[in-house]
Amino acid sequence: MEDKSKYIIIIIRILLIGAFILAWELSARARLYNPLFTSYPSEILKDLIEFYTSGDLVKHTSVTLREAFTGLFYGTVFGIVIGLILGQFETLGKILLPIITAIHGIPQLTLAPVYILWFGLGLTSKIFLAALMVFFNVFFSTYAGVHNVEPKLIESAILLGAGKVQTLIHVVLPSSLPFILSGIRVGVGSSLVGAIIGEYIGASAGFGWMIAYASSFFNIARVMSCILILLLVGIFLNFSLDKIENYLLRWRAPTNLSMKHGKTVQ
Repeated sequence: MEDKSKYIIIIIRILLIGAFILAWELSARARLYNPLFTSYPSEILKDLIEFYTSGDLVKHTSVTLREAFTGLFYGTVFGIVIGLILGQFETLGKILLPIITAIHGIPQLTLAPVYILWFGLGLTSKIFLAALMVFFNVFFSTYAGVHNVEPKLIESAILLGAGKVQTLIHVVLPSSLPFILSGIRVGVGSSLVGAIIGEYIGASAGFGWMIAYASSFFNIARVMSCILILLLVGIFLNFSLDKIENYLLRWRAPTNLSMKHGKTVQ
């Protein structure tokens, strides 16, 4: 029954997307609106083929993904490490948390030109911006996860003779994992945003540069092609994270508000 329900959901999803694409194509061809502003599916498909055959698709995709993935890696590592440290050392956390929160409150878009000035027009400035945006998401999630660990679990580990490092690795970190993965999930999108913003400000390649360049020539089909590719990348990364999360959290029992599998209490 569960498999059948899953297939029905997939079919409905495909039909909704198909209906949207069909309505978009027909309304554009019927000139119900000016397609100059949004293009339409068949034109976007033609542009994607041209984008690929010219070799530009591989070039710009590799640049943007390299910036985003490198930023995601560094932002995740530093976010988890610093989140665990500040979560474990309360005094240090009280000192540094307001400072990190204040920096997080500054819109990174306003600082992007400064990062370009510091690190130049190459990959470093985009990686730094992407990593910084990921760091805040992962850090705050990790910090919250550490403070939501069940105290009885820590007490039990100490009573069994576990040291501080063992307790951190075998109790605190696994208990914080759902929070950390939630931060990484948000960080995936942030890494792409950071890379794109950096490319908007100053670059010679990447999807941010390509979108800005195509927009200046009113090539909306190319803009939509880039957006579509970024959308597909986001879907793939979220799908991968779902698989990783299901594997790492396989010990956790799924919970929801449905009562169909349970018994009502009299």
